[in-house]
Amino acid sequence: MAIEKVKAYFKQYDMENRIIEMDESSATVELAAQALKCEPQRIAKSLSFNAEGTVLLIVAAGDAKIDNRKYKEEFGTKAKMLGASEVETLIGHAVGGVCPFAVNEGVHVYLDESLKRFVTIFPACGSGNSAIELTIPELEEFSKCLKWVDVCKGWNE
Repeated sequence: MAIEKVKAYFKQYDMENRIIEMDESSATVELAAQALKCEPQRIAKSLSFNAEGTVLLIVAAGDAKIDNRKYKEEFGTKAKMLGASEVETLIGHAVGGVCPFAVNEGVHVYLDESLKRFVTIFPACGSGNSAIELTIPELEEFSKCLKWVDVCKGWNE
């Protein structure tokens, strides 16, 4: 199970006890916000893409949407999300639990600017009923992101 991989990942930092496992589903932004009793925009959703053979994971605020023009400017190709059947194989986590921790080798992780307005956010932890509350510097460190990008819209308009 992917949540076990994420727990093992955080164990090396003595943080596995910060993972929140809920009785209810947190597989969507709305469900996660209800379960965690927080604003939907503080849910850090992980969006997976195929950029001409490179697997990308973009972590963005719950209220942000990919801006196709900005994405193409950043990555030099059209935004093409992975199909649901490809996600677990290519990322290492199933849809609903995709997160930037303990991902498959070769997955390029980016953090979107839409997250920077929060002190803490809640990314998933490998299952459809898990999350962890992290500060932005913690997310930066533990996601092993390549860099911050500005590829979303809808959150600052």
